[in-house]
Amino acid sequence: MDLIHLAVAFTSAFLAGAINSVAGGGTLVSFPALIWLGLNSVTANATSTVAIWPGTIGSMWGYRRELRESEARFRILIVPSLIGGITGALLLRWTKPAFFDELVPFLILFATMLFVIQGPVQRLLKTGDAESHKSTKWMVGALLFQLGVGIYGGYFGAGIGILMLAALSILGLSDIHEMNSLKVVFGGSINGVAAVYFAFAGMVQWPYVLIMAVGAILGGIGGAGTARKLGRTAVRRIVIAIGFGMAISLFIKK
Repeated sequence: MDLIHLAVAFTSAFLAGAINSVAGGGTLVSFPALIWLGLNSVTANATSTVAIWPGTIGSMWGYRRELRESEARFRILIVPSLIGGITGALLLRWTKPAFFDELVPFLILFATMLFVIQGPVQRLLKTGDAESHKSTKWMVGALLFQLGVGIYGGYFGAGIGILMLAALSILGLSDIHEMNSLKVVFGGSINGVAAVYFAFAGMVQWPYVLIMAVGAILGGIGGAGTARKLGRTAVRRIVIAIGFGMAISLFIKK
């Protein structure tokens, strides 16, 4: 590992932090970058999860007002988030790198497609009838759906944002700012419990984790300004281009 490798890792994390603060989808930058730096896919995924997670704290702080005002009933979704996150992390631990290598291009393509449809889905979710979605059956449905999101998130992670927005829509939420605030908490729970497991299981490359964590935090704080100047639409297009580009390149590499 030389200065060039560390510089690439830092830059990818910085971009991921900035992208996450504006549009989400930063993992589509940091994870493939680690693969191209020579890490096997399982180690790259675990390292990216641990390294990017600290940026979640800043996002939670930014949404503190919306979180205070959110209904208490939504917080129960933290439970399936934690259960799903650790389950997905265990599944990744038990997956052989060679098999995960075969899955990676498809996972990146799937996550990118989720990112592509995020805007239309968010507009659709705003049309929901909040009162009709407060019954017990809707809550059970949301809990089960979030459990699935948690498992996927603990296993791979990219693209869980749009899935969590769908879970919140099941409960009748329509305020996108409130939805995003809860999404940050649930996503932080999924990735947080997975990150703790990856760290204790020795699945990460700590030199990369440390330099990328700094990059992600700085990206979330300072890089967001540049990202906002570019505009949400431009940032989304960049993430989509990177996602498709990485998926195609990895398919070719196979």
